[in-house]
Amino acid sequence: MDLIRHLECFVAVAEESHFGRAAARLGMAQPPLSQRIQRLERELEVRLFDRTSRQVALTKAGRLLLPEARELLARSESLRAAARRIRDGESGLLRAGLPPDIAGDTVAALLTGFQDRRSGVELELHELSTTDQLARFAAHELDVGLIHHPCDVTGLELGPVLRRELGVLLPRHAEAAGLTEVPLSALAGSDLILFPRAGAPVLYDDLLTTCARGGYTPPAVRHGQGVSFVRGLVLSVGAVAFGPRDAQAADPDADLVWRPLAGAPLAWRHSVAWPRGHGDTAVRAFADAATHALRTTADARPDTPTRPMRLRPASEYWL
Repeated sequence: MDLIRHLECFVAVAEESHFGRAAARLGMAQPPLSQRIQRLERELEVRLFDRTSRQVALTKAGRLLLPEARELLARSESLRAAARRIRDGESGLLRAGLPPDIAGDTVAALLTGFQDRRSGVELELHELSTTDQLARFAAHELDVGLIHHPCDVTGLELGPVLRRELGVLLPRHAEAAGLTEVPLSALAGSDLILFPRAGAPVLYDDLLTTCARGGYTPPAVRHGQGVSFVRGLVLSVGAVAFGPRDAQAADPDADLVWRPLAGAPLAWRHSVAWPRGHGDTAVRAFADAATHALRTTADARPDTPTRPMRLRPASEYWL
């Protein structure tokens, strides 16, 4: 028995005190309405109405059950409305990923922009590498994320690809620190601080290949991601690290400097990604907010690649 539909019939008859008027209100014939009331009475094992040829009146049981029926109908409609909002991406939970290199100002701008666009959606934000995001997409544990290119995007839809040019962070006493723009070859002899390869292996290999082509093959590659940790390594071992200008906060003791790279040979390329066919309004609101935040706080620009992105199968990302 469709309890909700039967309760709607009960409430309509109770409020109209007439089967004919209740049937017209519900858009149905009177005999099926009478049958539904009888089925409901059998199901509840109480008589709801006293019926005469001239009028219909609630019994004592009917009067006591009417408020309960109205409350159940209101909850039913609230449930349907919530389901519609979730279906349309206007409510619910959105699980999103951001890579560790995104600066605090950009994260704050993204959160504000998303809330302005979808205030009814709870955003559950996770700091995840590209590898981890791809794994969670495959496991259906992530709804949307900001990924690094190049990577395997099979089964994903993408927002616009944005480019953030990289510079170099180096000790102030380093010879290259005196240059306005630093050629890669000027870094020869310096160790390199780089994110762990497992986080984005294709990007990692691509970056080292570009460095080698530019005349820089680091004697050693040390791994780190946190801003403070990377700065500590640069200061203590005289190494260098690559990063966009927005990720390099002013150094309080002025022992480190950031310089752009001559010819802009290195860049992070980002885009928002989500599983194909699941780009609801909440996902697209996140994509819009992330793209706007990157462009306004991180000087990200639309990417115009000069050579095709080299992709590898997703299996390489789960090391």
